[in-house]
Amino acid sequence: MLDGLHDIDWASMDHAYGSAEEVPALLAAMRSPDAAERRAAFDRYYSAVHHQGSVYPPTAASLPFLFELVADRATPDRAAVVTLLVSIGRETMEWAFEDEDEDGNEIEYCPPMGYGQARTLLRERGGTFVELVRDPDPDVRLAAIPGLGLFLDDADRAAEVLRERLTAERGTLARLRIADTAATLALRLPEAAQPVRTWLAGIAADPAQDPTTRLAALVQQSRCAPDEIGEDVVPTAVALLRATFRALPATPIQTVPSHHSTTASNDTVPPQIIAAFEDLDRHSRVYALTTTLLRTFHEALGARVPERTTVLAEQLRSPDPGTRLDAVRMSGELIRAWRGDHTRLLLLVADQLALDDEEVAAEAAAVLESCHLVAAPAREALATLTAAQRAAHGPDVWAAPDARLRRCHQQAVRALARLGDARALPSLLTALDSGVDAWRAVEVARHLPQASDQLTPRLNDHLRRVDLSQERDEMSTNALLSALAGLGDPAAIPVVLDTLRAAVLHKRHGVTRSALQALRAFGPAAADARDTIRALTTSTDAHVGPAAVAALWAVGGDRAEVMPHLLRLLDDSITFHVSDAADLLAELGPPAPAALPRLRELLTHTYEWERVHCASALWAIGGEPEASAVLETLLQAMTQNPATANHVVNCLARMGTHAAPALPLLREAMAQPRRGGRFQNIEHDEELQRVSRTLITRLDPSVSG
Repeated sequence: MLDGLHDIDWASMDHAYGSAEEVPALLAAMRSPDAAERRAAFDRYYSAVHHQGSVYPPTAASLPFLFELVADRATPDRAAVVTLLVSIGRETMEWAFEDEDEDGNEIEYCPPMGYGQARTLLRERGGTFVELVRDPDPDVRLAAIPGLGLFLDDADRAAEVLRERLTAERGTLARLRIADTAATLALRLPEAAQPVRTWLAGIAADPAQDPTTRLAALVQQSRCAPDEIGEDVVPTAVALLRATFRALPATPIQTVPSHHSTTASNDTVPPQIIAAFEDLDRHSRVYALTTTLLRTFHEALGARVPERTTVLAEQLRSPDPGTRLDAVRMSGELIRAWRGDHTRLLLLVADQLALDDEEVAAEAAAVLESCHLVAAPAREALATLTAAQRAAHGPDVWAAPDARLRRCHQQAVRALARLGDARALPSLLTALDSGVDAWRAVEVARHLPQASDQLTPRLNDHLRRVDLSQERDEMSTNALLSALAGLGDPAAIPVVLDTLRAAVLHKRHGVTRSALQALRAFGPAAADARDTIRALTTSTDAHVGPAAVAALWAVGGDRAEVMPHLLRLLDDSITFHVSDAADLLAELGPPAPAALPRLRELLTHTYEWERVHCASALWAIGGEPEASAVLETLLQAMTQNPATANHVVNCLARMGTHAAPALPLLREAMAQPRRGGRFQNIEHDEELQRVSRTLITRLDPSVSG
């Protein structure tokens, strides 16, 4: 067994974490009689040799031995080995899919080392998967099914075996996987496309098939040809989905403890980090059998937001809580990624708050929090839930010992706070007074400036207690500074200044920058901090110096003092130094003509982000004589990189009628169905739409308000 394993020079190859000399031991351990040893071997292989799906030379070199393990019936976890083979192969084949242009012509490329070798070997052994899908072990069969679509190059044989397996397999998951594999085969091999689509269409229309299989066939047929989805597809899918929910049993959601919450020490790891990993654990879980299938359907529907909302509405009405939880997440993904009127979907998500399952309600609240700029339709549902929880469980429900209740309440309160609703305040004050999960309250406190008289003293107390000699406190300190800056209460200035001095003493440059940004937000009210700020303008830290210059201008307003610093930064080789300086020069405006020659030079910089910031400053200082160069720079940058759109349209708005030539590009950007702007998130896209809409109306009199 595993002959020749040690004949390979594994030490000469690297995986994600260095030398691959451990690979022979991992492969041998995969057939160990000890389950813990096998599990550790698989975990390490996925972590290092197949790190995040990557394929390295040792990954490819280990494939023949993985096939040996699968062929040996004495291997204890053969299904796990097959799953690993398919995972490696899927990654290599995705590179193959990307090697074709729109006409199906092959494009030459240089794949990462390991990919080409792995793909060739897997395709040579594609016939092995025909045997594996007929294996006596149902787990092996299930794991092997995707291999028919990924690796078998004989389209007729692959399709024949898939038809055979659909007749033979009775398990729902196996049948779903067969339909998915058929679509993969059709997308990979052109000669398989029409026969497979015809077969899937027949299954979708066959009343003798169970509704889940028919739904799978309909979805995979849509995946094969998304541009040909007709008006009848979504109504048919909804009817089959409804029948599927009736056919599949509803099961309670099982709480799975996070690995990170049980192994990380609160004394060494910031709670925000622990929570982030817990969220990753949570979001990596799939709670319903149909979720992957429905994700495929939503991907095929793409920009058809109303149709996708109709499908999600049916998912959210499922009697199965796991299906609803997955649907809540998918609803958030739709709202965050696509433009449109999402009122109906937001209300449907809000309906989940009123149901009994706190796991689903917590997820609904989390989604509403992430969509807070458009989540106003859910405001009353959130307020009703938080009030009911406080009434039923007492004012300390924020710190409830029941983990589900606690998370549900905290998420709902945070979502309500992000909407600027003061009804979130009682629980936030409880959090700050008790210290239990106070960081969660700190993160949203800035959205309630109307309650700064109650929030600021408490945030000040927390800030006074941080120990900047401990690296662990940096993240919490930055959050506190951000919250106080957002609230804008001058009563925080002395504490912020003390924090700045402590950060400098302990060389916590990140906190130093955050404290400077907070003092900048307070403006002239923080004038007493001027000397401390001034001393930091020459800091050698790349972020502290520019932040100090910006704060010095904000609290003192002395152009003569800040101009030498800004001109120096404008000549820097660090791009964000140039951008920061340009932004501040734009604030100084016409009284900063000394910067004009350098700003004009920077309009030819190779980096579009730098050009955009400098063009904006050039307009703010030079005005109308610079209009032509500024406009050309802005439009080129937005065309080259749509992520610059927020900066571009904000400058165009300041240019008034001089921005008229931008109208076609603005209309084109507004017509896009996907969210745009920086990071393509709700916050930037909603601002982009608002400013663009106002600008278009102003520049084109034919457009009504």
